[in-house]
Amino acid sequence: MRIKAAVVDKKGASFEMRDDVELAPMQADDLQIHMVATGICHSDEALRKGDAEIGYPIILGHEGSGIVEKIGPEVKNFKVGDHVVLSFYGCGNCVNCLKGVPTQCLNYAANNLSGVRPDGSAHFTENGKDVADMFDQSSFTTTTVVRERNAVKVDKSLDLRKLGPLGCGYVTGSGTVFNTLKPRPGQTIAVFGTGAVGLAAMMAGKISGCVTVIAVDVVDSRLKLAKELGATDVINSKSEDAVEKIKSLTDGHGVDFAVDTTGVKKVMEDSIQALAQGGTSACIAVTPNHIDLDTWNDLCTSDRSVIGVNMGDSVPQIDVPRLIKFYQEGMFDFDKTEKFYKFDQINEANADSGSGKTIKPVLVIDPDYVPGK
Repeated sequence: MRIKAAVVDKKGASFEMRDDVELAPMQADDLQIHMVATGICHSDEALRKGDAEIGYPIILGHEGSGIVEKIGPEVKNFKVGDHVVLSFYGCGNCVNCLKGVPTQCLNYAANNLSGVRPDGSAHFTENGKDVADMFDQSSFTTTTVVRERNAVKVDKSLDLRKLGPLGCGYVTGSGTVFNTLKPRPGQTIAVFGTGAVGLAAMMAGKISGCVTVIAVDVVDSRLKLAKELGATDVINSKSEDAVEKIKSLTDGHGVDFAVDTTGVKKVMEDSIQALAQGGTSACIAVTPNHIDLDTWNDLCTSDRSVIGVNMGDSVPQIDVPRLIKFYQEGMFDFDKTEKFYKFDQINEANADSGSGKTIKPVLVIDPDYVPGK
């Protein structure tokens, strides 16, 4: 099947819209998805510019939403016409998947970051040559094929154009708080970086009952939105020392939890220095940068922890509906971070994401889609 897709030909190249990409035939547990929209994530940009590599040419995108238009014979939980949000693929069979932690799937890299389907075949071809995929999904397409476990069914009354980023950015930030850090009511949290992931973590801290929720960034407009979305305090780290200010806001103790979404060396280190005795910092950005720590003074004597979290330790089929419920209750207003772009504006949208002009760009792939139908 021939489709339209945004292809990156080589490391650092711009997205190029192509009409001659061929989609691989469906397999037994596949869903063919008519794409409605997709978010652009910083992980897409990391792969485009080569901070991490799968292979080129490649079709990126992993925050897709769409409508099921075909199903394979072994599909059990979906039917044609279902509305879905797409996320990562867990094999479902390894020991970690069976424990209920698919983000730690022993086959995670092979299934999501190898550029090919789980059986090793190409997801896409162009002029007879293989094109790499991302997350067994590649949502920068008009049509894609995914495995059943990639998909989360959502109610048809919801606006699919808004929902795609729930499959990565929003579930990563919120899941880091809900599933991994698990703050108790009355505790404190600081979030460094108020992009989509950071704001999701911040809102999750508020929902969890943190009495102090601090947002740290260098862009005043983002900090204004953070305040609107539930931050008790905001810090512009260009004009204030973030660590000193956090300690002043917490009676000199520091915060119980910190989340760094920037991947910037100094900021990651600050997220650790801002911790209280016994605190934990989750550094979750896709970054090539390293941090320097005095393990005795920074960690041991302060009994602090630094952890990494993949995709918010989420189970998308559980976590995405939970976020939608919070959204419907007015507790998780993720759509306030979004701005719609046309599909062929992908390079503009990606640049606006990188500059901070737009927090969460969403490409509307099907301009004829009508919400609620």
